[in-house]
Amino acid sequence: MPTLLAGAENSFMKALAAILVAAGVVYAIFHYYFRKMPTTDEGTAPTQAISLTGVRMELLEIAQAERGYIALNSRCASLDELVSSSALSVPRTGRDGYTYSVECSGRDFQVSARHEPAPPGSPIRYPHLAVDTNMQVSEID
Repeated sequence: MPTLLAGAENSFMKALAAILVAAGVVYAIFHYYFRKMPTTDEGTAPTQAISLTGVRMELLEIAQAERGYIALNSRCASLDELVSSSALSVPRTGRDGYTYSVECSGRDFQVSARHEPAPPGSPIRYPHLAVDTNMQVSEID
């Protein structure tokens, strides 16, 4: 009988060791994944990725409305004009601390999103973004 009991204990120990190794591997994968979580911009926090994506999408939406307005009226419009003329379907003036503005020069325009700087000593930054007539989102100063 002692041989059977020793074999059962040995199987139990092997199963326990396999579970512990599997748990260690899962922990290492999750730890590496969350530590290396991608950011959308250099120096920004991973939690900003959703906000910055939303800002970029809204900038493109405003720029598209601006292009439509220029096509109909042969001139550029301010953000307020886009909202009041219903050229902009979702009137937003900002998102998560970013404020939007439109700068016009004839038929050319630049839609920008600016945020107040992060507090001194903060490890994150808030990039200023813009879309121009070419519909390219870029970071500006």
